[in-house]
Amino acid sequence: MTSTSQTSSNAMWGGRFAAGPDAIMEAINASIGFDKRLYAQDIQGSRAHAAMLAATGIISDSDARAIGEGLLTVLSEIEAGNFPFRTELEDIHMNVEARLKEVIGEPAGRLHTARSRNDQVATDFRLWVRDQADAAMAGIEALMRALLDQADRGADWVMPGFTHLQTAQPVTWGHHMMAYVEMLGRDLSRFRDARARMNECPLGAAALAGTSFPIDRHMTAAALGFDRPAANSLDAVSDRDFALEFLSAAAICAMHLSRLAEELVIWSSAQFRFVILSDRFSTGSSIMPQKKNPDAAELLRAKIGRILGAMVALFTVMKGLPLTYSKDMQEDKEQVFDAADTLMLSLAAMEGMVRDMAANRPALEAAASAGFSTATDLADWLVRALGLPFREAHHVTGTLVRMAEEKGVDLPALSLDDMRTVHEGITEDVFAVLGVHNSVASRQSYGGTAPDQVRAQVARWKEVLG
Repeated sequence: MTSTSQTSSNAMWGGRFAAGPDAIMEAINASIGFDKRLYAQDIQGSRAHAAMLAATGIISDSDARAIGEGLLTVLSEIEAGNFPFRTELEDIHMNVEARLKEVIGEPAGRLHTARSRNDQVATDFRLWVRDQADAAMAGIEALMRALLDQADRGADWVMPGFTHLQTAQPVTWGHHMMAYVEMLGRDLSRFRDARARMNECPLGAAALAGTSFPIDRHMTAAALGFDRPAANSLDAVSDRDFALEFLSAAAICAMHLSRLAEELVIWSSAQFRFVILSDRFSTGSSIMPQKKNPDAAELLRAKIGRILGAMVALFTVMKGLPLTYSKDMQEDKEQVFDAADTLMLSLAAMEGMVRDMAANRPALEAAASAGFSTATDLADWLVRALGLPFREAHHVTGTLVRMAEEKGVDLPALSLDDMRTVHEGITEDVFAVLGVHNSVASRQSYGGTAPDQVRAQVARWKEVLG
């Protein structure tokens, strides 16, 4: 038994099939449920194609005008929410073209001259991903500016630097914030590089071999903001590197956001109290009234899973495909759509958290002074002042740390006499390097944690971002 939709032929296919696909085939074959997100890019590409067809004399100027105006009518219907998307028409391309025919009649049939859905979808998808790369770069820059504000404000606030999540050496709050600026700067460059590579236009490659019509591919490429037309028609319709590069850059960026989110979760805990997150990005507990949970940070910490999963999924789809287009490639969009949405939400949420969060300066300084964080400064002083080989200085410092542990004090609290029992050459001058402020101020090497170095890097990045 077949339904009416199953027995009616699909006019858009012409006469190739006597009957339409059954319900299961229609469901698995249709992509309109998700690729309708490409409507603006599809209409943009079609208008550029129609204008080129008229300019090269392939269709008349009057038909091109009717097509261009009709496509704007379709665009307005979609944006107003009045467009009836139809599953039996499979995808956004056929839905738009069918509606265009209803609006302008016979000239609509000339729009698809010298192109295929293969180069059409490749163009639409590339335009969409390019837009998302631009949005991602804007989101990254906004987050970088929020981090720069934090770094500028706390360029000389001391805090513990960690290795293995154990206190290592004192650093500054500004220096820590700037580490994420550097990470995001690399993310920014990856999206810029990917955008430059993807900016080639597939339109005009047709199904796979190009076309015998005298089209002007440079004209359509320029009209759509591409740098050039894609140089090989086989590659043009089968390439999804641009989507894979976008996902790769998005996954690395999401990983960086996850690392920062993890630190915010730790720092906002009662055990650390390094930061106070705003109520806008925190929630309470249904049973414990004292709780203030960093839920936004926890969710951000997990978003990498979705984006990395999307990247792996598309790599898996593409890994064994022969040239050129295969229907497998219909599975390219949902993963990218979800990853792009997730990344933009994550960037916006992290920017909000960073802008709103307040560093607890007293808690940061107290933690920086604990855990023998100036032990390396002591070892360096022994090398500079007494001429000890570093390995011997390391041993002397380790002995003094053990002594301080046994006494239950930090290194600056040891007396000079205590220190001289380990090495008789130690003088009063050693105490000048044991304070955390002295420690961070001494780290004047390029890229170091000294406040002057931090402010210089803040100024450099502000100039870069403009």
